[in-house]
Amino acid sequence: RAGCSERVVELIDLFARLTAAQAEEFSQFVIMNGFKFMLTLGSYSRRIIRINAQTVIPKRNLFNKSRQSLFKCENVKLVRQSNSTAAQAEKGEDSLLKWLLLLIPVTTFGLGTWQVKRRQWKLKLIRELQNLTTADPVPLPTDPLELKDLEYRRVKVRGRFDHSQELYILPRSPVDPEREAREAGRLSSSVESGANVITPFYCTDLGITILVNRGYVPKNKIRPETRMKGQVTQDMDLVGIVRLTEQRKPFVPQNNVEANRWHYRDLEAMAKATGAEEIFIDAVIESTIPGGPIGGQTRVTLRNEHMQYIITWYGLCTATSYMWYAKFIKRIGV
Repeated sequence: RAGCSERVVELIDLFARLTAAQAEEFSQFVIMNGFKFMLTLGSYSRRIIRINAQTVIPKRNLFNKSRQSLFKCENVKLVRQSNSTAAQAEKGEDSLLKWLLLLIPVTTFGLGTWQVKRRQWKLKLIRELQNLTTADPVPLPTDPLELKDLEYRRVKVRGRFDHSQELYILPRSPVDPEREAREAGRLSSSVESGANVITPFYCTDLGITILVNRGYVPKNKIRPETRMKGQVTQDMDLVGIVRLTEQRKPFVPQNNVEANRWHYRDLEAMAKATGAEEIFIDAVIESTIPGGPIGGQTRVTLRNEHMQYIITWYGLCTATSYMWYAKFIKRIGV
């Protein structure tokens, strides 16, 4: 006890000789190390308790056996219930898939039927256009409201051309329905492209100037001096087909009025450039002048590919119907 007292006295004397700053650092060191020691001791204690709890072996008795058997029975019931629920869910999913897949043949059948009706409408429209372009010509009306109802109608006028103000719509190829039918679907054509010559025509019987598409000329005949034989100046009777203004389609270039390069039929701009009325007709093939542009450049052959669509949709309907039958109906019979 005396030695211990002396040791304590020495520590107290040492602590007394420390400065205030050193004393504060020493006290913090003692506190921190004591806190770390307490944490380490607590972690070791928890580890010992955990190990002891895991090594405890429960006693086997009748109660434990009965409880284990009860748990097994409950597990079997749960497994059966889960299997039954899974089977019902799978059955429900099959039923939903069955009716969803049935929509494919039903939809393709509807599209095929719709194309049948579209084809009938297109054939009727083509017949009507052909009848209009081959009917007897009527006198040209000057009322714009009447002209709107006369597109593709043959009209007759009398007058003379003004070749000094020709316009050129290009590039164009000559209209030939038989050739176009043979070359349908080809990426290239064997016909040389050229231009359609639009010439102001003064109607002596009406006292107005209209625009006439005289017809097609190849590239080497676009300039008027290369076809002087067809540049007639005397009065003549002319039959043509009424055409209305044309809206620019996507990817078609804008008309270049200054360069006299036209890509689509803009009656307002053409009339302004030539001083004519906003009346436009395509000269028929019978009005072709030897050495001049080839008339009859009115396209009345509309695209009619509906038969291909009909075969495609009804073919898909037949194939998908058989697949649906083989998967959902035939399997049930087996």
